[in-house]
Amino acid sequence: MPRKFFEKPTPDQGDRVPPGQYLAKGFPVLSYGETPQISTDEWLFKVWGLVESRSFDWSDFMNLPQQDFTADFHCVTRWSKLDVQWTGVKVTDFLDAINLDPQATHILQHCYGGYTTNLSLADFARPENFFAHTLNGAPLPPDHGGPLRLVVPHLYAWKSAKWIKGIEFLDHDQEGFWERNGYHMRGEPWAEERYGGRK
Repeated sequence: MPRKFFEKPTPDQGDRVPPGQYLAKGFPVLSYGETPQISTDEWLFKVWGLVESRSFDWSDFMNLPQQDFTADFHCVTRWSKLDVQWTGVKVTDFLDAINLDPQATHILQHCYGGYTTNLSLADFARPENFFAHTLNGAPLPPDHGGPLRLVVPHLYAWKSAKWIKGIEFLDHDQEGFWERNGYHMRGEPWAEERYGGRK
């Protein structure tokens, strides 16, 4: 890792930086394919599958409880950024607003641009997870997943889908884009679950 952009964590940061990770001095942008440009006027978020189907427009989502979050961010490409400042909606508050079928065990995130990624419902529904629309006090830019992305701090960042537009609730695990291309089905940084791990 070039020192201009990355640095080794200090000893007192060891309990926050997973194995094999370097600290980013900025906030790198990594995406596959073109960056979708979606205005909040045209943005629409849907839930379907093992849930009562529902759509949220931007005002619906902004009417959900809003909170500020500080979270560490770990990319599978071996960089981490600590104490990232976000504003958005807790996943648990979002789940309170929908009628979920008790048979649901997993989700598949669907995004503008065609990207998908999976999560178990247990990993998705953790209280520290949130949907973010603001980064460092400004509207989340498209390069970082705006207008809305999911943030799942305890897993590698490819599970924190950018440009999210919907969630499919399932009774089984289903591979998304990177999982079909060799990435781990879960992606836990402290276990270095980068690749493989299919069931």
